[in-house]
Amino acid sequence: MEPASPEEIAQAREALKTFFAEFPLFKNMGFELLDVEPGRSVIRATHRYDLCQPAGVMHGGVIATLVDTGMAHSILLTEYNRRLHYSGGSIVSLDLRIKYFRPVPNGTIIATSTAPRLGSRIVHTESVVTNEQGKEVAKADAIFMGVEGMPVRTDR
Repeated sequence: MEPASPEEIAQAREALKTFFAEFPLFKNMGFELLDVEPGRSVIRATHRYDLCQPAGVMHGGVIATLVDTGMAHSILLTEYNRRLHYSGGSIVSLDLRIKYFRPVPNGTIIATSTAPRLGSRIVHTESVVTNEQGKEVAKADAIFMGVEGMPVRTDR
């Protein structure tokens, strides 16, 4: 398989942004895909009452979902995922670790995620979440695996 051309990557990026904006989980969480390219994604989440734990700060599960989503999206435009997709497969997370540094009582947070190591079956990813002041809210890393014969469903 030939590597994707810049035009093919641009087309795939636009299709991914459209899919992201329409996907029910991402819509319900209020996630916004700000940027995506091979090996990198940037996603924003905004503090809302319905995303908080009882003390009024953004729930850690929301932040964990944000980084998991960001790290997965950092893989989606890579040649690794392109080959997997064309063979009828998709990626799944095997392990997700997150460390929280400060609460999010208001405002927005941004997860910048990367895929620094793409192996033949395993992909290592990282994510840093910052608040509006540029301070780190959380850091995460995850391992994803390509699974053949498990195509992405589009019949939802």
